[in-house]
Amino acid sequence: MNNPADNIPPQTEGEKTDVIHFADHESVQEAHHLFLLAKDRLKDISQWHVLSGPHSARFAITDAAGNEVYKMAEKGDLFYINLPAPGPLAGDGKEWVRIEAIEEVDDANAESEYITMTVRPVASPMHPDRSTAHFFGHHSTNTFIVERYLNHVSAASYGRNETPNNKDVGLYDTVRNTIIALAAREGLSGPQWKSLVAGILDK
Repeated sequence: MNNPADNIPPQTEGEKTDVIHFADHESVQEAHHLFLLAKDRLKDISQWHVLSGPHSARFAITDAAGNEVYKMAEKGDLFYINLPAPGPLAGDGKEWVRIEAIEEVDDANAESEYITMTVRPVASPMHPDRSTAHFFGHHSTNTFIVERYLNHVSAASYGRNETPNNKDVGLYDTVRNTIIALAAREGLSGPQWKSLVAGILDK
């Protein structure tokens, strides 16, 4: 079986961010049940703000036209992130990403089972001809992993190639994206992902 970490894109530029949370159980069966629950929570993106608690960004999957839809995440889905801060003009105030890969391995009898989901910043579906609508550039990714290994369950977020999105955008977005990206680099985005991965494993 593949190592779920193999699905994390290689780090080649900018910064990287690793956030991980663990939960242990007395039995593999209990850990498997938590894994199944956590996997569904990861795919239920529209509820991430509930898992993350107060002061969280809001998240929603949309159709190709940018209209909110309620569904479990699949490869190719778009979703937006509405930060509690001024948003980019390119995204009409929202950051946009696309789920470019999902891999699931479910097996209660195996030593390990996991789900990985990698997202990448993209242009807003309302303005597909414009630049990437996110404070990080298109080369950056975030890979979420929920894994059970024996009776241990983990949820994690791995940001890679995190560079400010200041190419081919207007002056406002250049300044705004640089400020937000630098703040994220200094650890201000950590609490969002820490609270999310903890919420995913909350019993």
